[in-house]
Amino acid sequence: MAIQDIYPTALRLLGRPVLVVGGGPVATRRAKGLLDAGARVTVVAPVASAGLEELADAGLLIWEQRPYRTSDVDGAWFVQTATGDSAVDAQVSADAEAQRVWCVNASDHEASAAWTPAVAVVDDVQIAVNAGGDPRRAMALRDAVATALETGDLPLRRQRAHRGSVALVGGGPGDTGLITVRGRRLLGQADVVVADRLGPRDLLNELAPDVRVIEVGKTPGHHPVPQAGINRILVDEALQGHRVVRLKGGDPYVLGRGGEEAEFCRQHDVEVEVVSGVTSAISVPAAAGIPVTHRGLAKGFSVVTGHEELSEVPARADHTIVLLMGVGQLRESAAALVGAGLPQDTPVGIVENGYLPNQRVTIGTVGSIADQAEAAGVANPAVIVIGDVVRVSPFAPSHFKTADYSTITPNRPRVLTK
Repeated sequence: MAIQDIYPTALRLLGRPVLVVGGGPVATRRAKGLLDAGARVTVVAPVASAGLEELADAGLLIWEQRPYRTSDVDGAWFVQTATGDSAVDAQVSADAEAQRVWCVNASDHEASAAWTPAVAVVDDVQIAVNAGGDPRRAMALRDAVATALETGDLPLRRQRAHRGSVALVGGGPGDTGLITVRGRRLLGQADVVVADRLGPRDLLNELAPDVRVIEVGKTPGHHPVPQAGINRILVDEALQGHRVVRLKGGDPYVLGRGGEEAEFCRQHDVEVEVVSGVTSAISVPAAAGIPVTHRGLAKGFSVVTGHEELSEVPARADHTIVLLMGVGQLRESAAALVGAGLPQDTPVGIVENGYLPNQRVTIGTVGSIADQAEAAGVANPAVIVIGDVVRVSPFAPSHFKTADYSTITPNRPRVLTK
């Protein structure tokens, strides 16, 4: 049967009688798929698999424990034969043909009146692939298409009217490869994207031309769209029936005000989903080879955003402090830590533009880092790591290291200032 002889369609079998002849693995898979479609399934086979027996015992299908009879086709809307005996399968197929009932003959695809495609479901999209009667080829193609839909490489966006919703998507530290699969898929479905200044900005270039991008990014001391305005945008767009993605850098719930946005959506009966992202507090230090915890150096860490909060965290070199959005107050933060008892020779690492081509690392101590950062022109976006874990970085000065850590070689940043 040539591929041109196929007319692709889909059967709606809800509540309709279907016959499966055979009790082996293929018949079992087909019976389960037919049950998923809502069909009333009857299986005819002298012997059935354990899976079919379980379905019969649960009352989900009828099992006739006997050989096939021509009369079994009477009244069926659809027939699947998979006995493993080509002569029996051919007889079933011929009986179905005589009654003008579609039949899939698992023994001989060339003689089969219908083919069962390889199927995958992504959200509410069903993918069905036929590949010239080659099931393994069809499955490989199905999996490839499903993966492309899952990752956003193929458009999954609805084109007809639908209920509006909001997805708060954490985009990670900026590299497009560090957004989650779920986040990438939702971005591909969006009608409206409300975007931060940080995060995987290059993904915006891949959106369809009619997807609206609303820029709400903040810079230090400059918030062109206040948080209340962002909340209102999300709700208003969703209430107009749009699928809205709030694309954030890092993780929505780690100093990203995602909790406020989700709460506002729920207060206005807008469906909201939160998709976690790779937070910059952990990932950006890792880009410079700095773990926030490390056996023998630090068992815990704190994430803070300003020097006022530093009085609340342990001032010890074995407790890592990750300081976000802290470049402008670095001198005050260092002084506050020294005042709290942290030794001035405690290592400090600053990672600018983590994972981006212009990534840069500056390494010093609590006592020296403010002067170093000023001399080097360090600027946000940057993550500051304070504690003994900075010794692990392959770019830490040799006198920071001990023999235990000298062989560790994490990913190298592109630029280093010491």
